[in-house]
Amino acid sequence: MTLRIYNTMTREKEDFKTLTPGKVNMYVCGPTVYDYIHIGNARPAIFFDVVRRYLESIGYDVHYVVNFTDVDDKLIRKAEQLGTTVPDVAERFIAAFKENIEGLGIRKASFNPRVTENIPEIITFISELVAEGHAYENGGDVFFRTSSFPDYGKLSHQILEELQLGIRIGVDERKENGQDFVLWKAAKPGEIKWESPWGPGRPGWHIECSAMARKYLGDTLDIHGGGHDLQFPHHECEIAQSEALTGKPLANYWMHNGFININNEKMSKSLGNGITVQELLSRFKPAVIRYFMLSGHYRSPLNFNDETMEQAQNSIERIANSVSNLKHRLETAVSPAGEELVALKARITEIKARFNAKMDDDFNTPDAITALFDLVSEANQLLQRPVVSPESVRVLLEAFESFDRVLGLLGADEELLDAEIDALIVERAEARAAKNWKRADEIRDLLAAQGIVLEDTPQGIRWKRK
Repeated sequence: MTLRIYNTMTREKEDFKTLTPGKVNMYVCGPTVYDYIHIGNARPAIFFDVVRRYLESIGYDVHYVVNFTDVDDKLIRKAEQLGTTVPDVAERFIAAFKENIEGLGIRKASFNPRVTENIPEIITFISELVAEGHAYENGGDVFFRTSSFPDYGKLSHQILEELQLGIRIGVDERKENGQDFVLWKAAKPGEIKWESPWGPGRPGWHIECSAMARKYLGDTLDIHGGGHDLQFPHHECEIAQSEALTGKPLANYWMHNGFININNEKMSKSLGNGITVQELLSRFKPAVIRYFMLSGHYRSPLNFNDETMEQAQNSIERIANSVSNLKHRLETAVSPAGEELVALKARITEIKARFNAKMDDDFNTPDAITALFDLVSEANQLLQRPVVSPESVRVLLEAFESFDRVLGLLGADEELLDAEIDALIVERAEARAAKNWKRADEIRDLLAAQGIVLEDTPQGIRWKRK
């Protein structure tokens, strides 16, 4: 089956074809690093991590760029509040972002370009737009002339005359048209600034992504992604800037994930219902958070509450316990392989085909997870047999690993079998045999503190996490 992606631009699923065979250039808008990232930021980070993983699993070489907006009105205000500089604010929250991303089991991007490291490219981009008549300067600010780009509004499917101004676009009498947006902002006294042909200032929000996408990935991207809220004005403005300058499509496929609601209410600062990723990680294991994010289709809204997270927790425990049981059973499996293995391989092949078919259908992770649970059922049925072959256990474990390379539901957590914990269990058994009850109790308490549950089985003591 051919991979099909829902393209926001056309509002249709389309067969995926890359500009260069075997290679994918993907740009996903990253955070404005003035604060800790929240649950809404985590959704695109996790989802597009899975997109990248799946593309790589089917043979693509993926160049994945996620930018940092490290100069902006919000960073300037934060620096004033903290009595520090904009670069210091950016460094603090970029470090926090990287820690959160790692905590969620998200692989590092190929590049994380920063606005402040690409000022020359941004100035050159703006200068070319001015030279071509697509932008104009007034009072030290430079604005994009939306009337010069007839297709403005094509992504969000709005008519230029009917467009409402975006949240970062204020009414300014210096604009030729109310929908014109700023490319370069003249510096106010005391603000961070760079020299430019139009005087000291800094980039506007939209221009940064156009300039950095072009620098790191070229004039046309295979995939441009981000949250639903970025369709307008951010991505609409990116398209206008880039396509006016290059005459080429900025991206062949536009992908946008849906919102996250908190207890059936839209997450907003006014309601005070935001949840940071730091808070999430203090309450839930990474695998549980990833499962929750992937349990609904990426284009649909997700509702975060205690019930949905409990469901995610229970689901992850089912998967993790199944894998843990397989690994434990592998230690004692001695039966020679027979027809059981042939039949099992055939069923696993069918399950893998279902998994790939769902992922090929616009990255349908909820249904792909259903295929993963088919694998859990196979594992549980195998484990009920009194004797099994090690080959049968291994093929199931390999299937789990292949799915997890895409979904990251097991690797995002601690290893299911930890050598240090295994060693402690052996040491505890030796201490008990030597009647060193004090040491045995110490180890028992240490394991309990780490959430380790010991179980007696016919094959000996085994453990699992609560």
